[in-house]
Amino acid sequence: MKKLFFLILVAISQNTNAQLNPAITSWLQNTAQTGTYYSTGNSTPIANNILINCQAVQYSTNWVYVSTKGIPGYVTGPFQDGNPSQAQSQNAIFKIPLNPAQNTGNPTATTGGNIGIFINGVALFDYRDGVAWNTSSNSLCGGPGLTPCPGGPGATMPWNRDAIPAEKPGFDCSKGHPAMGNYHHHQNPSAFKLDLNVISTICDLYDADGLYSIDSIAHSPLIGYAYDGFPIYGAYGFKNIDGTGGITRIKSGYQLRNINIRSTWADGTDVADGPAINSTYPLGYFREDYEFISHPGQGDYLDEHNGRFCKTPEYPNGIYCYFATVDENWNSAYPYVVGPTFFGNKTASKVTSISETVSTYTPSSASTSGYEEVSVSIFPNPSNDLFVVQLNGLNTQTTYIELFDMTGKLLATQMINQGSTIGYIDVSTLYAGKYLVKIFNQYFSKITSIEVVE
Repeated sequence: MKKLFFLILVAISQNTNAQLNPAITSWLQNTAQTGTYYSTGNSTPIANNILINCQAVQYSTNWVYVSTKGIPGYVTGPFQDGNPSQAQSQNAIFKIPLNPAQNTGNPTATTGGNIGIFINGVALFDYRDGVAWNTSSNSLCGGPGLTPCPGGPGATMPWNRDAIPAEKPGFDCSKGHPAMGNYHHHQNPSAFKLDLNVISTICDLYDADGLYSIDSIAHSPLIGYAYDGFPIYGAYGFKNIDGTGGITRIKSGYQLRNINIRSTWADGTDVADGPAINSTYPLGYFREDYEFISHPGQGDYLDEHNGRFCKTPEYPNGIYCYFATVDENWNSAYPYVVGPTFFGNKTASKVTSISETVSTYTPSSASTSGYEEVSVSIFPNPSNDLFVVQLNGLNTQTTYIELFDMTGKLLATQMINQGSTIGYIDVSTLYAGKYLVKIFNQYFSKITSIEVVE
Protein backbone atom coordinates (compact mmCIF):
# COMPACT_ATOMS: atom_id res chain seq x y z
CA MET A 1 0.00 0.00 0.00
CA LYS A 2 2.87 2.36 0.84
CA LYS A 3 4.46 1.74 -2.58
CA LEU A 4 1.18 2.45 -4.35
CA PHE A 5 0.77 5.70 -2.39
CA PHE A 6 4.23 6.91 -3.46
CA LEU A 7 3.63 6.00 -7.11
CA ILE A 8 0.36 7.94 -7.17
CA LEU A 9 2.05 11.00 -5.69
CA VAL A 10 4.89 10.82 -8.20
CA ALA A 11 2.54 10.39 -11.15
CA ILE A 12 0.55 13.46 -10.07
CA SER A 13 3.61 15.64 -9.49
CA GLN A 14 5.30 14.63 -12.76
CA ASN A 15 2.26 15.09 -14.96
CA THR A 16 1.31 18.46 -13.42
CA ASN A 17 4.23 20.26 -15.05
CA ALA A 18 6.65 18.23 -17.14
CA GLN A 19 9.12 21.08 -17.36
CA LEU A 20 9.68 20.91 -13.59
CA ASN A 21 10.43 17.19 -13.71
CA PRO A 22 13.98 16.60 -12.40
CA ALA A 23 14.41 14.03 -15.17
CA ILE A 24 14.39 17.03 -17.52
CA THR A 25 16.13 19.71 -15.47
CA SER A 26 18.98 17.79 -13.82
CA TRP A 27 21.26 17.09 -16.79
CA LEU A 28 24.57 18.98 -17.06
CA GLN A 29 24.47 20.76 -20.41
CA ASN A 30 27.49 22.05 -22.32
CA THR A 31 28.17 23.13 -25.90
CA ALA A 32 31.60 24.75 -25.50
CA GLN A 33 34.01 22.93 -23.15
CA THR A 34 35.90 19.86 -24.35
CA GLY A 35 37.44 16.99 -22.44
CA THR A 36 40.92 15.79 -21.53
CA TYR A 37 42.65 12.49 -20.81
CA TYR A 38 45.91 11.17 -19.40
CA SER A 39 48.26 8.88 -21.29
CA THR A 40 50.50 6.45 -19.47
CA GLY A 41 53.63 8.12 -18.14
CA ASN A 42 52.32 11.66 -18.77
CA SER A 43 50.55 13.42 -15.90
CA THR A 44 49.68 16.47 -18.03
CA PRO A 45 46.09 16.28 -19.35
CA ILE A 46 45.80 15.98 -23.14
CA ALA A 47 42.90 17.56 -25.02
CA ASN A 48 40.56 15.14 -26.79
CA ASN A 49 38.51 17.91 -28.49
CA ILE A 50 35.24 16.15 -27.61
CA LEU A 51 32.41 18.09 -25.95
CA ILE A 52 31.87 17.12 -22.32
CA ASN A 53 28.61 16.40 -20.51
CA CYS A 54 25.26 16.63 -22.37
CA GLN A 55 24.66 18.76 -25.45
CA ALA A 56 20.85 18.88 -25.57
CA VAL A 57 17.82 17.87 -23.52
CA GLN A 58 14.45 17.51 -25.29
CA TYR A 59 11.20 16.17 -23.95
CA SER A 60 7.63 15.18 -24.71
CA THR A 61 4.81 14.21 -22.38
CA ASN A 62 6.25 10.79 -21.68
CA TRP A 63 9.93 10.88 -22.61
CA VAL A 64 13.09 12.87 -22.17
CA TYR A 65 15.80 12.66 -24.85
CA VAL A 66 19.39 13.36 -23.77
CA SER A 67 22.00 13.97 -26.46
CA THR A 68 25.57 13.37 -25.34
CA LYS A 69 29.06 12.43 -26.49
CA GLY A 70 29.52 10.40 -23.28
CA ILE A 71 32.60 12.36 -22.16
CA PRO A 72 32.83 13.66 -18.57
CA GLY A 73 34.12 17.01 -17.36
CA TYR A 74 36.86 15.29 -15.33
CA VAL A 75 40.07 13.88 -16.81
CA THR A 76 39.81 10.25 -17.93
CA GLY A 77 42.55 7.62 -17.95
CA PRO A 78 45.03 6.12 -17.98
CA PHE A 79 43.80 2.52 -17.81
CA GLN A 80 46.70 0.46 -16.56
CA ASP A 81 45.42 -3.05 -17.24
CA GLY A 82 46.30 -3.08 -20.93
CA ASN A 83 43.01 -1.55 -22.09
CA PRO A 84 43.87 -0.11 -25.52
CA SER A 85 40.93 2.31 -25.62
CA GLN A 86 40.51 5.93 -24.67
CA ALA A 87 37.15 7.51 -23.95
CA GLN A 88 35.62 8.19 -27.38
CA SER A 89 32.60 10.14 -28.58
CA GLN A 90 29.40 8.07 -28.41
CA ASN A 91 27.26 10.64 -30.22
CA ALA A 92 24.25 9.11 -28.47
CA ILE A 93 20.64 10.00 -27.79
CA PHE A 94 19.18 8.38 -24.70
CA LYS A 95 15.40 8.02 -24.46
CA ILE A 96 14.26 7.86 -20.82
CA PRO A 97 10.70 7.57 -19.45
CA LEU A 98 9.33 10.56 -17.53
CA ASN A 99 6.66 8.50 -15.76
CA PRO A 100 8.48 5.39 -14.52
CA ALA A 101 6.42 2.55 -13.07
CA GLN A 102 7.07 -0.45 -10.90
CA ASN A 103 7.43 -3.77 -12.67
CA THR A 104 4.72 -5.86 -11.02
CA GLY A 105 5.79 -9.05 -12.80
CA ASN A 106 9.10 -10.87 -12.71
CA PRO A 107 11.95 -8.36 -12.19
CA THR A 108 14.07 -7.65 -15.24
CA ALA A 109 17.72 -8.55 -14.76
CA THR A 110 20.37 -5.99 -15.52
CA THR A 111 22.64 -6.86 -18.43
CA GLY A 112 26.08 -6.12 -19.72
CA GLY A 113 26.52 -2.68 -21.27
CA ASN A 114 24.47 0.44 -20.57
CA ILE A 115 21.83 0.11 -17.84
CA GLY A 116 21.58 3.83 -17.05
CA ILE A 117 23.10 7.23 -17.64
CA PHE A 118 24.68 9.71 -15.27
CA ILE A 119 23.68 13.38 -15.44
CA ASN A 120 26.96 14.18 -17.24
CA GLY A 121 26.00 11.84 -20.10
CA VAL A 122 28.40 9.07 -19.05
CA ALA A 123 27.12 5.49 -19.17
CA LEU A 124 26.32 3.34 -16.16
CA PHE A 125 27.14 -0.39 -16.33
CA ASP A 126 26.14 -3.02 -13.77
CA TYR A 127 28.49 -5.18 -11.68
CA ARG A 128 29.64 -7.50 -14.48
CA ASP A 129 32.59 -7.31 -16.87
CA GLY A 130 31.58 -10.15 -19.20
CA VAL A 131 33.91 -12.69 -17.60
CA ALA A 132 32.64 -15.86 -15.92
CA TRP A 133 33.92 -19.20 -14.62
CA ASN A 134 33.85 -22.08 -17.09
CA THR A 135 32.98 -25.01 -14.84
CA SER A 136 33.95 -27.49 -17.57
CA SER A 137 37.51 -26.27 -18.04
CA ASN A 138 37.85 -24.78 -14.53
CA SER A 139 39.08 -21.48 -15.89
CA LEU A 140 37.86 -17.96 -16.58
CA CYS A 141 36.14 -17.34 -19.90
CA GLY A 142 34.57 -14.57 -21.92
CA GLY A 143 37.03 -11.67 -21.70
CA PRO A 144 39.99 -10.37 -23.72
CA GLY A 145 42.63 -13.08 -24.00
CA LEU A 146 40.21 -15.72 -22.66
CA THR A 147 38.31 -18.45 -24.45
CA PRO A 148 34.60 -17.79 -25.13
CA CYS A 149 32.18 -18.97 -22.48
CA PRO A 150 29.91 -21.93 -23.33
CA GLY A 151 26.78 -20.59 -24.97
CA GLY A 152 28.47 -17.35 -26.06
CA PRO A 153 28.10 -13.79 -24.70
CA GLY A 154 25.12 -13.33 -22.41
CA ALA A 155 24.74 -17.01 -21.61
CA THR A 156 23.72 -17.86 -18.05
CA MET A 157 26.74 -18.98 -16.05
CA PRO A 158 26.86 -20.22 -12.43
CA TRP A 159 29.67 -17.86 -11.38
CA ASN A 160 29.97 -14.38 -12.94
CA ARG A 161 32.91 -12.11 -12.21
CA ASP A 162 32.42 -8.82 -10.37
CA ALA A 163 34.14 -5.99 -12.25
CA ILE A 164 34.85 -3.88 -9.17
CA PRO A 165 37.52 -6.12 -7.55
CA ALA A 166 38.59 -7.82 -10.78
CA GLU A 167 39.17 -4.71 -12.89
CA LYS A 168 40.40 -2.29 -10.21
CA PRO A 169 43.88 -1.98 -11.84
CA GLY A 170 42.16 -0.70 -14.99
CA PHE A 171 39.99 2.00 -13.41
CA ASP A 172 41.19 5.59 -13.59
CA CYS A 173 41.13 7.92 -10.61
CA SER A 174 37.44 8.64 -11.22
CA LYS A 175 36.61 4.90 -10.99
CA GLY A 176 35.75 4.60 -14.68
CA HIS A 177 37.10 2.98 -17.84
CA PRO A 178 36.09 2.50 -21.49
CA ALA A 179 34.67 -0.55 -23.24
CA MET A 180 35.67 -0.14 -26.87
CA GLY A 181 35.61 3.62 -26.36
CA ASN A 182 32.38 3.75 -24.31
CA TYR A 183 33.61 5.34 -21.07
CA HIS A 184 31.47 4.20 -18.13
CA HIS A 185 31.23 3.65 -14.41
CA HIS A 186 30.19 0.43 -12.68
CA GLN A 187 30.19 2.17 -9.32
CA ASN A 188 29.94 5.40 -7.36
CA PRO A 189 31.61 8.07 -9.59
CA SER A 190 33.64 9.81 -6.89
CA ALA A 191 37.44 9.68 -7.04
CA PHE A 192 39.48 7.00 -5.28
CA LYS A 193 41.59 9.67 -3.58
CA LEU A 194 38.51 11.11 -1.85
CA ASP A 195 37.57 7.84 -0.13
CA LEU A 196 38.26 7.54 3.60
CA ASN A 197 40.33 4.44 2.87
CA VAL A 198 42.14 4.84 -0.46
CA ILE A 199 42.43 1.42 -2.13
CA SER A 200 44.02 2.49 -5.44
CA THR A 201 47.26 4.37 -6.11
CA ILE A 202 46.14 5.57 -9.56
CA CYS A 203 45.43 9.09 -8.22
CA ASP A 204 49.01 9.52 -7.00
CA LEU A 205 50.34 10.50 -10.42
CA TYR A 206 47.31 10.77 -12.70
CA ASP A 207 45.23 13.05 -10.55
CA ALA A 208 41.57 13.54 -11.37
CA ASP A 209 38.32 13.75 -9.50
CA GLY A 210 34.82 12.61 -10.40
CA LEU A 211 31.21 13.59 -10.93
CA TYR A 212 30.74 14.58 -7.29
CA SER A 213 32.47 14.35 -3.93
CA ILE A 214 30.85 12.56 -1.01
CA ASP A 215 29.66 14.84 1.78
CA SER A 216 28.60 12.95 4.90
CA ILE A 217 26.55 15.84 6.31
CA ALA A 218 24.47 16.63 3.20
CA HIS A 219 21.98 14.67 1.12
CA SER A 220 23.88 13.35 -1.88
CA PRO A 221 23.01 14.88 -5.24
CA LEU A 222 20.89 13.28 -7.91
CA ILE A 223 23.56 11.79 -10.17
CA GLY A 224 21.69 9.87 -12.86
CA TYR A 225 18.78 7.78 -14.08
CA ALA A 226 18.47 4.04 -14.56
CA TYR A 227 17.00 2.48 -17.68
CA ASP A 228 13.65 2.06 -15.90
CA GLY A 229 13.47 5.85 -15.45
CA PHE A 230 13.97 5.96 -11.69
CA PRO A 231 16.57 8.40 -10.27
CA ILE A 232 19.99 7.51 -8.90
CA TYR A 233 21.49 9.30 -5.90
CA GLY A 234 24.94 9.32 -4.35
CA ALA A 235 25.92 7.61 -1.15
CA TYR A 236 24.09 9.65 1.53
CA GLY A 237 20.42 10.46 2.11
CA PHE A 238 17.77 10.94 4.75
CA LYS A 239 17.80 8.14 7.31
CA ASN A 240 14.04 7.65 7.12
CA ILE A 241 12.02 7.29 3.94
CA ASP A 242 9.76 10.19 4.96
CA GLY A 243 12.70 12.63 4.82
CA THR A 244 13.39 12.71 8.56
CA GLY A 245 16.08 11.30 10.82
CA GLY A 246 19.00 13.37 9.57
CA ILE A 247 21.63 12.47 6.98
CA THR A 248 23.17 9.03 6.96
CA ARG A 249 25.01 6.65 4.67
CA ILE A 250 22.46 4.62 2.70
CA LYS A 251 23.43 0.97 2.95
CA SER A 252 23.30 -1.98 0.61
CA GLY A 253 21.16 -4.90 1.77
CA TYR A 254 23.70 -7.35 0.38
CA GLN A 255 26.52 -9.00 2.28
CA LEU A 256 29.19 -11.58 1.58
CA ARG A 257 28.05 -15.13 2.19
CA ASN A 258 29.58 -17.23 4.92
CA ILE A 259 30.87 -20.00 2.65
CA ASN A 260 34.07 -22.01 2.35
CA ILE A 261 33.44 -23.44 -1.11
CA ARG A 262 31.50 -22.22 -4.15
CA SER A 263 28.98 -25.01 -4.71
CA THR A 264 25.55 -23.42 -4.22
CA TRP A 265 23.85 -20.08 -4.75
CA ALA A 266 22.49 -18.04 -1.87
CA ASP A 267 18.98 -19.48 -2.42
CA GLY A 268 20.34 -23.01 -1.97
CA THR A 269 20.42 -23.95 -5.67
CA ASP A 270 23.08 -26.58 -6.27
CA VAL A 271 25.31 -25.51 -9.17
CA ALA A 272 28.58 -26.64 -10.70
CA ASP A 273 31.44 -25.70 -8.43
CA GLY A 274 33.30 -22.47 -8.87
CA PRO A 275 36.97 -21.94 -8.02
CA ALA A 276 38.31 -22.32 -4.52
CA ILE A 277 38.14 -19.23 -2.31
CA ASN A 278 41.72 -18.02 -2.09
CA SER A 279 43.89 -14.97 -2.72
CA THR A 280 43.40 -15.28 -6.48
CA TYR A 281 39.61 -15.66 -6.26
CA PRO A 282 38.71 -14.08 -2.90
CA LEU A 283 35.19 -13.99 -1.55
CA GLY A 284 33.48 -11.19 -3.47
CA TYR A 285 35.25 -11.93 -6.75
CA PHE A 286 32.01 -13.32 -8.16
CA ARG A 287 28.54 -11.82 -7.98
CA GLU A 288 27.16 -15.08 -6.54
CA ASP A 289 29.38 -14.65 -3.48
CA TYR A 290 26.77 -12.20 -2.15
CA GLU A 291 23.39 -12.74 -0.52
CA PHE A 292 20.57 -10.32 0.16
CA ILE A 293 19.45 -9.76 3.75
CA SER A 294 16.18 -7.94 4.40
CA HIS A 295 16.25 -5.17 7.02
CA PRO A 296 12.57 -4.48 7.83
CA GLY A 297 11.96 -1.20 9.60
CA GLN A 298 15.45 0.12 8.79
CA GLY A 299 14.86 2.75 6.13
CA ASP A 300 18.56 3.39 5.53
CA TYR A 301 18.97 -0.14 4.09
CA LEU A 302 18.06 -0.78 0.47
CA ASP A 303 16.04 -3.53 -1.17
CA GLU A 304 17.24 -6.26 -3.54
CA HIS A 305 17.30 -3.77 -6.46
CA ASN A 306 19.55 -1.42 -4.43
CA GLY A 307 16.82 1.17 -3.99
CA ARG A 308 13.98 2.32 -1.75
CA PHE A 309 10.90 4.56 -1.78
CA CYS A 310 11.82 7.84 -0.12
CA LYS A 311 11.60 11.62 -0.18
CA THR A 312 14.55 13.58 -1.58
CA PRO A 313 15.26 17.28 -2.23
CA GLU A 314 14.30 16.85 -5.90
CA TYR A 315 11.29 14.63 -5.16
CA PRO A 316 9.70 16.01 -1.97
CA ASN A 317 6.57 13.90 -2.52
CA GLY A 318 8.61 10.72 -2.72
CA ILE A 319 9.73 8.34 -5.46
CA TYR A 320 11.61 5.10 -5.79
CA CYS A 321 15.37 5.86 -5.83
CA TYR A 322 18.54 3.91 -6.41
CA PHE A 323 21.68 4.81 -4.45
CA ALA A 324 25.38 4.44 -5.32
CA THR A 325 26.29 2.39 -2.28
CA VAL A 326 29.59 2.54 -0.40
CA ASP A 327 30.85 1.02 2.83
CA GLU A 328 31.97 2.87 5.97
CA ASN A 329 35.28 3.70 4.24
CA TRP A 330 33.45 5.05 1.16
CA ASN A 331 34.71 2.13 -0.93
CA SER A 332 32.15 0.81 -3.42
CA ALA A 333 29.67 -1.72 -1.99
CA TYR A 334 27.83 -4.37 -4.05
CA PRO A 335 25.57 -4.08 -6.06
CA TYR A 336 27.11 -0.59 -6.47
CA VAL A 337 24.26 1.28 -8.19
CA VAL A 338 21.45 -0.79 -9.75
CA GLY A 339 20.92 -4.48 -9.62
CA PRO A 340 21.07 -7.29 -10.04
CA THR A 341 17.50 -6.53 -11.21
CA PHE A 342 15.56 -3.36 -12.01
CA PHE A 343 12.71 -2.23 -9.78
CA GLY A 344 10.76 -0.71 -12.66
CA ASN A 345 9.91 -1.50 -16.23
CA LYS A 346 13.08 -1.22 -18.31
CA THR A 347 11.90 1.03 -21.15
CA ALA A 348 14.81 3.41 -21.74
CA SER A 349 17.03 2.92 -24.75
CA LYS A 350 19.67 4.47 -26.96
CA VAL A 351 18.07 5.79 -30.16
CA THR A 352 19.44 7.27 -33.37
CA SER A 353 16.74 9.90 -33.83
CA ILE A 354 13.66 11.46 -32.23
CA SER A 355 10.40 10.51 -33.96
CA GLU A 356 7.90 12.64 -32.01
CA THR A 357 7.29 16.34 -31.36
CA VAL A 358 9.48 17.56 -28.52
CA SER A 359 10.35 20.72 -26.63
CA THR A 360 13.91 21.76 -25.80
CA TYR A 361 14.88 22.40 -22.20
CA THR A 362 17.27 25.31 -21.67
CA PRO A 363 18.78 25.57 -18.16
CA SER A 364 17.96 28.71 -16.20
CA SER A 365 18.93 30.14 -12.84
CA ALA A 366 15.97 28.30 -11.35
CA SER A 367 17.68 24.99 -12.11
CA THR A 368 20.72 25.95 -10.03
CA SER A 369 19.01 27.59 -7.06
CA GLY A 370 20.69 26.72 -3.79
CA TYR A 371 24.14 26.64 -5.37
CA GLU A 372 25.30 29.21 -2.82
CA GLU A 373 25.15 26.42 -0.24
CA VAL A 374 28.09 24.55 -1.80
CA SER A 375 31.07 24.15 0.53
CA VAL A 376 34.69 24.55 -0.52
CA SER A 377 37.86 23.03 0.93
CA ILE A 378 41.37 24.34 0.16
CA PHE A 379 44.37 22.20 1.11
CA PRO A 380 47.12 21.97 2.06
CA ASN A 381 47.23 25.38 3.69
CA PRO A 382 49.98 26.52 4.09
CA SER A 383 51.79 25.06 1.06
CA ASN A 384 55.01 25.55 -0.89
CA ASP A 385 53.91 23.66 -4.00
CA LEU A 386 50.25 23.83 -5.00
CA PHE A 387 46.82 24.30 -3.50
CA VAL A 388 43.88 22.04 -4.18
CA VAL A 389 40.42 23.58 -4.36
CA GLN A 390 37.80 20.92 -3.66
CA LEU A 391 34.10 21.60 -4.25
CA ASN A 392 32.06 19.34 -2.01
CA GLY A 393 29.00 17.71 -3.53
CA LEU A 394 28.02 18.29 -7.17
CA ASN A 395 29.37 21.20 -9.22
CA THR A 396 26.64 22.15 -11.71
CA GLN A 397 28.38 25.19 -13.22
CA THR A 398 31.75 26.02 -14.76
CA THR A 399 33.59 27.44 -11.75
CA TYR A 400 36.64 29.69 -11.78
CA ILE A 401 39.57 30.09 -9.41
CA GLU A 402 41.61 33.29 -9.28
CA LEU A 403 44.75 33.90 -7.22
CA PHE A 404 45.65 37.45 -6.12
CA ASP A 405 48.45 38.97 -4.10
CA MET A 406 47.51 41.26 -1.22
CA THR A 407 47.61 44.33 -3.49
CA GLY A 408 44.89 42.85 -5.68
CA LYS A 409 47.13 41.83 -8.58
CA LEU A 410 45.82 38.79 -10.44
CA LEU A 411 48.52 36.10 -10.51
CA ALA A 412 46.84 32.95 -11.81
CA THR A 413 43.52 31.54 -12.98
CA GLN A 414 42.10 28.03 -13.19
CA MET A 415 38.77 26.51 -14.21
CA ILE A 416 36.72 23.63 -12.80
CA ASN A 417 34.37 22.14 -15.38
CA GLN A 418 30.75 21.49 -14.46
CA GLY A 419 30.48 17.88 -13.40
CA SER A 420 33.97 17.89 -11.86
CA THR A 421 35.10 18.95 -8.42
CA ILE A 422 38.82 19.77 -8.23
CA GLY A 423 41.04 22.62 -9.37
CA TYR A 424 44.68 23.45 -8.67
CA ILE A 425 46.76 26.57 -8.19
CA ASP A 426 50.53 26.24 -8.61
CA VAL A 427 52.37 28.47 -6.11
CA SER A 428 55.83 26.91 -6.38
CA THR A 429 57.31 30.10 -7.92
CA LEU A 430 55.71 32.58 -5.50
CA TYR A 431 57.34 34.33 -2.57
CA ALA A 432 56.34 33.25 0.93
CA GLY A 433 53.39 35.17 2.33
CA LYS A 434 49.61 35.44 2.28
CA TYR A 435 47.52 35.47 -0.88
CA LEU A 436 43.83 35.67 -1.73
CA VAL A 437 41.84 33.03 -3.62
CA LYS A 438 38.50 33.79 -5.26
CA ILE A 439 36.26 30.87 -6.24
CA PHE A 440 33.17 31.81 -8.23
CA ASN A 441 30.65 31.16 -10.98
CA GLN A 442 27.40 32.76 -12.06
CA TYR A 443 25.61 31.81 -8.84
CA PHE A 444 28.34 31.55 -6.22
CA SER A 445 31.35 33.52 -4.97
CA LYS A 446 33.79 32.92 -2.13
CA ILE A 447 37.06 34.68 -1.20
CA THR A 448 39.51 33.16 1.23
CA SER A 449 43.20 33.48 2.11
CA ILE A 450 46.04 31.01 1.71
CA GLU A 451 49.62 31.02 2.89
CA VAL A 452 52.66 30.18 0.80
CA VAL A 453 55.75 29.02 2.71
CA GLU A 454 59.36 28.39 1.71
